[in-house]
Parts: sequence; C-alpha cells; structure tokens
Amino acid sequence: MSDQLIIFDTTLRDGEQSPGASMTRDEKLRIARQLERLKVDVIEAGFAAASNGDFESIQAIARAIKDSTICSLSRANDRDIARSAEALKGASRARIHTFIATSPLHMEKKLRMSPEQVLEQARLAVRFGRNLIDDIEFSAEDGYRSEPDFLCRVIEAVINEGATTINVPDTVGYAIPELYGNFIKDLRERVPNSDKAIWSVHCHNDLGMAVANSLAGVKIGGARQVECTINGLGERAGNCSLEEIVMAVKTRKDYFGLDLNIDPQHIVAASRMVSQTTGFVVQPNKAVVGANAFAHASGIHQDGVLKARDTYEIMRAEDVGWTANKIVLGKLSGRNAFKQRLQELGVELDSEAAINAAFANFKELADRKSEIFDEDILALVNAQGALDQVDTFHFISLAQQSETGERPHATVVFSSDGKEVKASSDGNGPVDASFKAIESEVRSGAEMLLYSVNAISGSTESQGEVTVRLQRNGRVVNGVGADPDIVVASAKAYLSALNKLQGNSEIVAAQG
Repeated sequence: MSDQLIIFDTTLRDGEQSPGASMTRDEKLRIARQLERLKVDVIEAGFAAASNGDFESIQAIARAIKDSTICSLSRANDRDIARSAEALKGASRARIHTFIATSPLHMEKKLRMSPEQVLEQARLAVRFGRNLIDDIEFSAEDGYRSEPDFLCRVIEAVINEGATTINVPDTVGYAIPELYGNFIKDLRERVPNSDKAIWSVHCHNDLGMAVANSLAGVKIGGARQVECTINGLGERAGNCSLEEIVMAVKTRKDYFGLDLNIDPQHIVAASRMVSQTTGFVVQPNKAVVGANAFAHASGIHQDGVLKARDTYEIMRAEDVGWTANKIVLGKLSGRNAFKQRLQELGVELDSEAAINAAFANFKELADRKSEIFDEDILALVNAQGALDQVDTFHFISLAQQSETGERPHATVVFSSDGKEVKASSDGNGPVDASFKAIESEVRSGAEMLLYSVNAISGSTESQGEVTVRLQRNGRVVNGVGADPDIVVASAKAYLSALNKLQGNSEIVAAQG
C-alpha cells in the first residue's frame, strides 16, 4: 500500500453546491490556479453535463492547469460521461468521475431501480468511460449506508471494467469514525481485486465528523485518497475540510506515516480566495484558517508561547500562509510592488491591461485608506473580475442621508444594460433604503435570505465586505461587494446578486 495520500479537491463542484456559492467561469479558473499552486493532486472542476456554464468552466480549467489532474463528475450514463470527456480535452491529466447510488433507500426511492440494474449500469458506465479516458473514478453514492455484500459486488465489477479509483462516500454525514474506518477496511479485504485500485473517502459534515471520518478511512481503512474542499465548503453542513486533513497528516506524521504533495504555505491564500469569492465567511475559531487559529488571549498561554512556542502551538502560523506583509502597501507604492504582491497572493491577471486596471483601482482605494492589506487586494481583484464580466447591472454612485429621528433616504445611480438609472427610496436604515431604491427600478421579485457584513481587516478604516443572498423561483445566489463605505458595499453586493440571479430570465430596470 502506498505511503502517498492523494488530495482530491472538490471545492469547484461539491463545494459550489452550497446554496448561493455558485461561481462564474473566471472565478473558478482563479481558484483552480490557486489549487494548482497549493499542489492539489486532483481538482474536480465541475459536472460537465449539468449546464453549459459548468462545461465551459471545466474546459477552461482543463486547458489552463498543467500540474494537477482535472476531473469532471458524471452520472453513470453514456451522455454524461461523453460530455465530461469532451470538456476535458486538452487537459494534461484528465479523470472522469462517475457515480450511481448503491444504498437500498436510494435505489428504491430515488433511482427506482433494482440492485441488478444498478450493478449493470455501474459496469457499463465504467466500461464506456474507460474507452475515452484511462483515469476513471467510480463512486458508490450513499456507499456507507449500502449493504456490504451488494457493494462488494459492485466494486469488484467496476474494478474489472477498469476503474482506477474507488470512492466510498458518507453522502449524508451519518458515519462514526471507528465504524467508517472498519467499513472501508472490510470492503478492501472482501473485494478480490481491491489492490487494483486506489480507495478514496468522501465524507460530509452533518454530525461534525467529516475530517475524523476521513482520517479513520485512511488510517483504519487504508484509503489513499481524501476528497475535501477549501474551508469545508459544501451543501448542508459542508464537506471534509482540506486544510484540516492536510495539517493533521503533516503535524501527526508520526501517527499517519503518510506523504503529501501539498505546499501548505498556500493554504491561507486559498481559504481567503474561496471565502471572498463565495461570500461564505470563515468563522474566527476555524482550525488552521480562522483569524483566531493562532491567537492567544490567556495570560498563561501568552507567557508559555513567549518562552517556548511549542508549549501551546503544534504548528507554525507561517507554515500555512499566515505571514506578515514584507512590504506595506499604500498610496505611494508603485506598480511593481503591487504586481509582486499579486504574485505572492497567487493572483494571475490575464493581461497587462488587467493589471493596469487593478492597479488604478488599488491607487483609488489607497487614497481612502492609509494601509492596504492582502484581504483588500483580494477583494479588489474579485471586484475587478466582476467588472470584466458582461453583467446587466453596474454600480455608479450612491448618496444617502440618515439622522436620528428622521427616516433614512438613499439615491443610487447604476447602469442597466449600459444605460444609467437613478433610483431613490426611504427605508428603515440607509442600507434598507438603498436596496429599496434599486428594487423600485429593477423589480426583481427576489427574496432576501441573508445580509452579512464582514470587516476585511481589523480597524475602523477597514473595507467592509458585504454578502447578500437572494432567492427567486428556487434559485439561490450570493452577491459580494467591498468598499470602505459599508452602504456602498451593500449596494454593490445587491447588484452583484441580481446579476447572478438573472439566469434564463430577464431582469431589466425600467427606462425613463
């Protein structure tokens, strides 16, 4: 059994299934490049058959990424698999990931198929995929709740057909570490050809044990691939957290005895990028990447750390990317210093024109803030990416009036399909007034599910980052906006959400 643990990142596929976490093609490409810098072994770039947008994102990532295997998810049917193979053309290393449910509950209630039908479909899907691409992963959806005898038959059959990776997911987060580890171990011992494939674990966090279950699958079960996401992003309670898996295996190599390709110094940059792109804020006490992960408030702890760092720290903050700025950026900083910081943050802009535009925005921000933090730059670049997209709505300006005893009033100027629109409204506060002003012209009919404000850095001079989550006709999207003025950031976030919400329907502001 290999001593190498493969890290399979599914932030761009399973992570994106979080309500409101949908990303544009350019956003996905930017995150994929950061995952490549992190030296992730496999990047699951999307579900090619799900939409044209997903197909195009996978295609772009497959062409741009050279050092990681690029994977596309497919249901166990020829159409999905062929679509994945087409999207992956041009990839240096490509993988098709096909799945079908194997638990009695899913087969009966969801698929309405007999076990024999499921077995045959799994076999044919892997056979078809193997004729297109050599690297085939098979997942038994809801595998942990499947009957072991039947699951063994399915796994043996798909390995015979050429599956190179076998994934046994805890799809609903039901597992307990010891039981899940032994479940994987028993399957590997019972399947005659189990040594012909790499075994993988994919655990959800519904009971808060996704990382523990995954590590048990590795240590007890002998799995050599872990499927995970940055920040544990994912539907419901999320997925297994990449940063926690990586640092657990690295910090406790004495116990796990496994090697990783991952370069952990890029973990924090990846975490920030995913958080700011999706609007899903990382909680301060989140392991490894939370703002308080290496903070010590207790006097006893502070004294111990000052005397000997390892009294209370089991890993170094700088090892995962918590490094102090080497250069303080401000309004006097030049283009080269700005470009160097972009490179350090793992940000690649497509052209000199894009860098010049980002630098101009940086200088404008620097006139309003004395110091520019890494988080400010990432927020600025994300906003720049949004401006480059062909969106219906763009923020222009905002004026608001608010005083004690008077009802707040806001006037928002924005463009709609290139035409300037001016909208005014009262509200319960300046943010509410701004949103009502926009809606008075747009009339989207969307319901707001979340309004969240996060300070990008820790001072009153900080940029505010606002997330607005909207829902309409069952579709949920997040919009993110950043600005030193929190009301302006809110209006930007609302317009960003409206742009994402459009989909196939038209939302156009009334003219005149």
